[in-house]
Amino acid sequence: MAANKLEIFGPVALTNVLTTNIIAPAAAGAGGIGYTPTATYLVLRHIHVVNKTAAAHNFTLYKGATGANVAGTEIAFSKNVPANDYVDLYGAWRLEGANGFLVGGADALTSLTLEAEGEVGLV
Repeated sequence: MAANKLEIFGPVALTNVLTTNIIAPAAAGAGGIGYTPTATYLVLRHIHVVNKTAAAHNFTLYKGATGANVAGTEIAFSKNVPANDYVDLYGAWRLEGANGFLVGGADALTSLTLEAEGEVGLV
């Protein structure tokens, strides 16, 4: 079996809507011609959030259903990013299926930018 493919996700400007889908795996059967593609899963190992402004801002990230920010699904809650600085999160967050979305946002429109590294694998 082939190894997972390393991938960079983003960069994506975070909006001030905390239910924004940021990263999600491909669904089975989507986009193939002449064959049915297999669903994928993602393993995020590093999330990097940059503040490009002269004021501190906060972001919140959830792992769950599309467009949902349910209590108990937070992976980073109201995390502060100092002015002109960045924050790094490390882990092994698996995103798969209907509850495999990285969802979230920031306290200000497009002040923070998210980039992540991880792996893409076949389900």
